[in-house]
Amino acid sequence: MADQIPNIALGRAVELYRRVDENDPANAVLLVVMIVTTATDATLKDLDTLAAILADGNTAEATNTNYARKVLTDSDLVAFAPDDANDRADLDIPDQTFVAPAAGDDWTDMLICYDPDSTGGDDSTVVPLSQHDFEVSPDGSDITAQIASAGFYRAS
Repeated sequence: MADQIPNIALGRAVELYRRVDENDPANAVLLVVMIVTTATDATLKDLDTLAAILADGNTAEATNTNYARKVLTDSDLVAFAPDDANDRADLDIPDQTFVAPAAGDDWTDMLICYDPDSTGGDDSTVVPLSQHDFEVSPDGSDITAQIASAGFYRAS
């Protein structure tokens, strides 16, 4: 589960996940972004876009050789289904493997974000949905972000 949900995503993560799952709009995707930050969680929680997070003076996207954002389309997502028995909704994505990122930046957090237009938008329209502590020092080995069995987000 998420370590924290940015204020902008409170009450919206299920809606935005479903938009990707249902291809509405067709170019909507989820992004998995690794960041390097010394900013407090309280600071990051108040930032409403990926561009704002990356503009924070204490935060940057990882720049390790072989690192790239993960782009998840509807076919990559676990189909949305509310958990009526437990009166909640869990959102899940597959574990994410980053192949051979070289030494350089030491990653601190993983963001899962909603991009409404993967073909023409930019980071100013990307909404952060969840932030997860993910402290790792890349060394050229594959790195797998194991998503909790209950998913990356729970609304109840």
